[in-house]
Amino acid sequence: MQILYKYKNLLSEIANSVAIYYIKLKGIPALIATFATQTAFSGIALIICDGQPINGFTESFKVFGQGKIGPVPVPVIIMILCFALGAFILNKTYFGRYFYAVGGNIEAARLSGIRTGRVKYLVFALSGFFAGLAGLVLLSRVNSGMGNAGLGYEFKVITCVVLGGVSVSGGSGRMSGVVAGTFIISALNNGMVLINLNSWVQNIVLGIVLVLAVGFDCYQKKRRAN
Repeated sequence: MQILYKYKNLLSEIANSVAIYYIKLKGIPALIATFATQTAFSGIALIICDGQPINGFTESFKVFGQGKIGPVPVPVIIMILCFALGAFILNKTYFGRYFYAVGGNIEAARLSGIRTGRVKYLVFALSGFFAGLAGLVLLSRVNSGMGNAGLGYEFKVITCVVLGGVSVSGGSGRMSGVVAGTFIISALNNGMVLINLNSWVQNIVLGIVLVLAVGFDCYQKKRRAN
């Protein structure tokens, strides 16, 4: 049961990528497909663990979330490697150029000979891989897992990404901006906790930040268009 739960996040995200690719071919928006499969897999996970927390993992598994290499925590090293890999893919490979092209104008990308369907599938697969890896790190860090663990993280991720300058409509954005957005939201979260701000109020603040970030992105896009 523990082994199955360990890889639940990774397996569900891979299955989610396949489902999104198939559904996308049928014309259903990827965002709707993502939330639908998220709800379904969360329910499956709760059935697997019977609504109870799963714990008692081996000491070696704790290394991913609680270990250190010298003074540096292993999760920080994993984060740096993921950011570096993402920057390399976007800036140094033709796949990265394809990502920008498809996100900016999918029809123009298709007419230029790019296999847009495969590119989108690769994007979904990479997103699923990194989400699954994050789930494993979280599971290792708290040494306990629930089927609904990480619920609501997707909105924090969107806030970090948009705040970092990634366009919600696609086609623009840098990993360096995402890193900056992540640190800003982390600092904001830590600050609100330190001043003992009510968790409900924290959600309001994060919601306002997300709206402002998306609004500023839309304003910049209209300004460039004009």
